[in-house]
Amino acid sequence: MRADSQSGIHRLAILIDADNASADIIESLFKEVAKYGTAHVRRIYGDWTSHRLTKWKDKLNQFAIQPIQQFGYTTGKNATDSALIIDAMDLLYTQNFDGFCIVSSDSDFTRLASRIRESGLVVYGFGERKTPESFIKACDRFVYTEILGQPDGVPILEAGESSAASSKNVAAAIAQASTTKDADRQKLMSNKKLLTLFKDAFDAISEEDDWVNLGQFGSQLNKLSPSFDSRNYNYKKLSDLVQAIGLFEITKQSKSIQIKLKP
Repeated sequence: MRADSQSGIHRLAILIDADNASADIIESLFKEVAKYGTAHVRRIYGDWTSHRLTKWKDKLNQFAIQPIQQFGYTTGKNATDSALIIDAMDLLYTQNFDGFCIVSSDSDFTRLASRIRESGLVVYGFGERKTPESFIKACDRFVYTEILGQPDGVPILEAGESSAASSKNVAAAIAQASTTKDADRQKLMSNKKLLTLFKDAFDAISEEDDWVNLGQFGSQLNKLSPSFDSRNYNYKKLSDLVQAIGLFEITKQSKSIQIKLKP
């Protein structure tokens, strides 16, 4: 076993499909990846002679990403996907990694994700909401890139702006946020799919009339739905989403939060 695995640090390989990922999310993407481990390999695949990838070129040195050139030899065939898959399998066979991050909205990587998981490694997928369900389900966890780097919604004091003007802006932002949250709660209570997911996750890990640890509940949610993320519903923390949805009794202990379905 590797020394860094023994210490709890997960070695990850990030493989980016430049044809199906936006350069605008790269900073927030690496912040997200850092929650799961350390990126020891950072590769991005595409035809770098194409003007479509111009925005990516400025990001390569900044984030130490290795570009892999793949010419499109045949119209209608995606050579980029093939290059990424071949490299992923080569890295898998080295047995030097604990998981892979595949950044794409393309269903062509569904079998790759499944194959990596068959080897006992974790697969984190990152893609847009348009990503086919097959690829999402093939990952251990899937994060929609639209939720990465979302602003908090409270304005920052600009240079030269008075504190009084700033206070008015903050007050307006808080009032707007409160209205938005009320609307969000109404949507949550009418979201039958989400309600069913929460109940199924709770039932899967609870004993009769028992309290459940919120962390275990969150893990079960991701097992049932790899794309589940409280940020998809405008809540940064799962605890806030659980409280807003109104299904559970909640109690806070010294180092954990416990929940139980309401009668």
